Amino acid sequence: MTTGHGAFVWYELVTADPAAAEDFYSGVIGWTTADSGMPDIRYTLAKVGDRPVAGMMGYPPDMPDPQPAWLGYVHVDDVDAMTGRVKDFGGAIYREPADIPTVGRFAVVADPQGAVFMLFRGDGPPPAEIAPNTPGRPAWHELHSTDWEAGFAFYTGLFGWTQAESYDMGPQGRYQIFALGGQSIGGVMNNPQAPRPFWLYYFVVDDIDAAHQRLTDAGGKLLNGPMPVPGDMWIIQAFDAQGAIFGMVGPRKAG
Repeated sequence: MTTGHGAFVWYELVTADPAAAEDFYSGVIGWTTADSGMPDIRYTLAKVGDRPVAGMMGYPPDMPDPQPAWLGYVHVDDVDAMTGRVKDFGGAIYREPADIPTVGRFAVVADPQGAVFMLFRGDGPPPAEIAPNTPGRPAWHELHSTDWEAGFAFYTGLFGWTQAESYDMGPQGRYQIFALGGQSIGGVMNNPQAPRPFWLYYFVVDDIDAAHQRLTDAGGKLLNGPMPVPGDMWIIQAFDAQGAIFGMVGPRKAG
């Protein structure tokens, strides 16, 4: 996991039934969960060992058209300044910068094609790194867009992401990997079948086939996969039991 300006540093599920989501992801991904202690809302921390990696909550009262979804937080040095740049680059602002007491400052924004993400500056030092391929670790960030080239230019201008490898997917077009500080952290692609542009986040699992079975047993739905990817790993794209899309990546131990 990369750190610094332009790095994804937090992941948040908004959903209709947080308690059910906690049970689902604890069983499928293997996270442990704990209450965050926030006084006004139920906000659950999902952990890898003692390290929080994600949060889960019900729909905010001011959320338009609430639907279950995973949201990603990108670290920036100055939330207010970067919110202004989002506007300048043609993006949308859904929530102006605001403070989360003792946590940091954030804003809810979208790229020009409509994919939503958060700008975030945390208070205090960054948390400890998690070793690659540790089950439960966030591993990959994938933009499904209507115009990935324009979207990529937007994010490059904001965060300084750079192009890495590019793959021809035939009728689906190109899959462009992007990097931060020389480390590949995600990919961008066009997805004309999606109802709207969105970010898809992948989490590491111990065994992709075992995770597939746990997904099915917990009431989730397979969307795509398992599919092989570089590094002798396999991926699954899926809906959780309430309809939020997410991804899993891991080895295939059987066969």
